[in-house]
Amino acid sequence: MEAAQESPDRPPLDVNALSDEAFLSANGIPRLTVVESTGSTNADLLRGSGEDPFAHPDLTVLAAEYQSAARGRLDRRWEAPARSSVSVSLVLRPVNAEGRPLPTQSYSWLSLLAALALCEALVDTAGLPAELKWPNDVLVRGRKIAGILAQLGPMQGGAVPPVVLGTGLNVTLTEAELPVPTATSVLLENPASVDRTALLKSYLSRFTALYRSFCNADGDPTAGMAGGPSLHKRLEHQLTTLGKQVRAQLPGDHEIIGHATRLDDYGSLLVVDSGGHEHVVTAGDVVHLRPWTPPGQNAGHESGYA
Repeated sequence: MEAAQESPDRPPLDVNALSDEAFLSANGIPRLTVVESTGSTNADLLRGSGEDPFAHPDLTVLAAEYQSAARGRLDRRWEAPARSSVSVSLVLRPVNAEGRPLPTQSYSWLSLLAALALCEALVDTAGLPAELKWPNDVLVRGRKIAGILAQLGPMQGGAVPPVVLGTGLNVTLTEAELPVPTATSVLLENPASVDRTALLKSYLSRFTALYRSFCNADGDPTAGMAGGPSLHKRLEHQLTTLGKQVRAQLPGDHEIIGHATRLDDYGSLLVVDSGGHEHVVTAGDVVHLRPWTPPGQNAGHESGYA
């Protein structure tokens, strides 16, 4: 295992398997492109969906073997060796079964929906105990293995703007290649598989099924999805954040300390402070969210929070 981590095998994504017509049509993906290198798949699709919207319909997919200028939430930059990650972005133009655009306030659930799909893919394909950390991180054993970033695209002739949803999953990064000590990769967690093509196909299949159910329910997170519990219920079951004492750092050096109790109707985190006041923490505002332990008590393990 040590030797594998020093020099892991990093084959390219299987473009033929990803381009298979049966796979694409079963998941409603009109176009899937894999590029060897780019600055950022999210930036490429944001630009492309604005310049040529007809060539970038709903569920257009772009994956890259290497990104030189990838960015996460709050413009945090990250970089990984070529072919060591799953780096993929999708164009989303959410409409219901009648073709009516979803209300834009429902868009706040899309990154959480993607994180849930990735958790399920990691459990089923790699056998890893993946969990979701609000607002957009996927953890394995308390360490960050993936992040999700949703960005609103440009307005086009008064139409509802698209959403570009990017996902970065660490697959074969070694300990020395991790961006921070609190991160991990599929390889480092004794997985059943490190096949990036299988992981990507699994993620896309699960995402498209959840996304279709979400859209057909008009973006209602309390509606049952894909023959099972609602998005809201599934997320509350998967979120490691809920039930914890947390410190939410906000812009301007403001912070909220309290008990993370639940998600509201827009996917924001509700935190109850020591005085019993309930605070709404939105994904767009929070800078850091970490566990909090009162002074004098054992702080415990905090590596999963950033």
